[in-house]
Order: sequence, then C-alpha cells, then structure tokens
Amino acid sequence: MRAELRRLAEEWAAAIAGNDPARIAAFMADDWVIVSESGVSTREQFLSVVRSGDLTHSAMDLVAPPRIRVYGDTAVLTGRVTNTAHYRGVRHDADEWTTDVFVRRHGRWQCVLSHITAAAPA
Repeated sequence: MRAELRRLAEEWAAAIAGNDPARIAAFMADDWVIVSESGVSTREQFLSVVRSGDLTHSAMDLVAPPRIRVYGDTAVLTGRVTNTAHYRGVRHDADEWTTDVFVRRHGRWQCVLSHITAAAPA
C-alpha cells in the first residue's frame, strides 16, 4: 500500500508539472483544500488558475521519498518538494515541506487536504 501511495504522489507531482487541470483534478477530492502562507484555497480556486494559465509549473520534484502513514482508509504523506512555478508570468522557485491527507473512497485514494510550508534555508 505504501508503494501505491508513493507512486500516487509521484504521478500527482507529474500532473502538476504537466499543467493539465483534468489530470490534476483526478487526484483531488471534491472537498480538497490547500493551506499555504496565503490562507486556504479550494479545489476550484486552484484549478481555475491552472485552467486560465495564470499558474503553471515547469518542475515539481520530490526531494526524497515521502514519509507515509496509513490509518485505515486515511493516509498522511509528508515530504519535501522543490518546484518552479510561474504565476502571471513571474517565476517562483520553492523548496517546501508538504503534507497531503488522502482518503480511500470507492476503492481509490483521493487527496482531501494539502498543506505547504516553506523549508528553512540550509
């Protein structure tokens, strides 16, 4: 199960770097939210900026395998990710700690919550 979840995290990162809203959405539950320094954003808010082209990613890399803990039909993945994003044409390079909470519904894992925190400079 951990291998399946790790593969899922890698595929989601690839979908984000591919800038494909439909592919990205397949990993998210309808009630997914992301928590970041700017607050809480919904699935639709996130996907709308991807669809518009205002937000693109040219890289999304897992620095190391994520820490994975499974609690029945809930899984928590925590890891470090580096990424390069462009928001409205301005490049942003990020090094972040991420925590994703997945829930198994109808036989498949979907993310319900993502939380990102900037990594401290080395």
